[in-house]
Amino acid sequence: MIKVMISTGEASGDMHGASVATALKAGQPDIRIFGMGGNAMRTAGVEIVYDIANLGVFGLVEVLKKLPKLTRLRSFLAGLMERDRPDVLLLIDYGGFNIPLAKIAKVKGIPVIYYIPPKVWVWGKGRAKKIAKTVELVAAIFPFEVEVYRAAGAKVAFVGNPLIDIVKPSMTKEEAYSQFAAEPAKPVVLLMPGSRDQEIINLLPPMLSAAEKLAEKLPDCQFFLPIASTISREILQNIIDRSSISVRLTSENTYDLMRISDVAIAASGTATLEAALMGVPTVIIYKVAALTYFFGKRMIKITDFGLPNIIAGRRVMPELLQSEVTPDNIAKEALIILTDNTVRSRMAQDLAEIKRSLGEGGAVDRVANLIFEVAANSSGGI
Repeated sequence: MIKVMISTGEASGDMHGASVATALKAGQPDIRIFGMGGNAMRTAGVEIVYDIANLGVFGLVEVLKKLPKLTRLRSFLAGLMERDRPDVLLLIDYGGFNIPLAKIAKVKGIPVIYYIPPKVWVWGKGRAKKIAKTVELVAAIFPFEVEVYRAAGAKVAFVGNPLIDIVKPSMTKEEAYSQFAAEPAKPVVLLMPGSRDQEIINLLPPMLSAAEKLAEKLPDCQFFLPIASTISREILQNIIDRSSISVRLTSENTYDLMRISDVAIAASGTATLEAALMGVPTVIIYKVAALTYFFGKRMIKITDFGLPNIIAGRRVMPELLQSEVTPDNIAKEALIILTDNTVRSRMAQDLAEIKRSLGEGGAVDRVANLIFEVAANSSGGI
């Protein structure tokens, strides 16, 4: 029986891990899959040894605060690898934690596949070299990152972007309006403050204040907030209760909600690419601790931070970072999208081009096949 261990630390990674687990079980029903993840992976049949709820952190200051906890967690997973030796360790995103874990696996002789690898085209090539030394295979999801990893000495396979298969509505627009009790004649505004506690704390209050300003200009606006699997409803509701705006919290059928959304205000991350693939014009915002931004600004090698803009090679969605993240600025950008048909039309064309550039589906099945191949070599045959 093949054993696969998965390590991921955020809601998006949990979603991708669940998709891979489903594909693996379809190919070999008796496979054992265990590791660090969340509810999506658990539902897909993964044995969760550590639940990632409220684990996600971003930035130097935020990571330093949780460093002892993260170090203990990595030691726990290292011990698990020693006791219950997997044929393959699958790492999904979460580079700050997973890169050292890959090194541990390498020492133990456990082959590692890195799926959705760290964005070395953002942070520079140093990480790519570290990964190349410890990882058996990099499963790249963007065409432009293949050469960066290959140049660093890594074995790379371009598997395609998994969101092409995942980001799809399950109902018609009419059914979605009914499902969410939304009125078709009134603007639908989607609030997506992130999947980490710190993102919620930093971004939800200015989002809500911006929503209040939008409602002053467009009183018919309807506001929705899909809850990330790693965030508790209570945390969100406590912040929303301090606002005068009415926000409907949702937990299912997010892509159907996106389908009827006129604009999104979203934390930079996977959600912005999901919105792009659903054709939702989005205002991208992000804010971290001042010290994190100070050092990060000197390390980051790109001018735009949002994934849709990086893929497009130019700014197709507005971005607001750090001090730019104010209620006035957010409301202004969202209002332009809601009221200027020329802007909306141009963004629709740009988002369609981004979707085309990511290629065809099938990424998850390709990753599952790579895992089976590496596992066969690791165990001497399936």
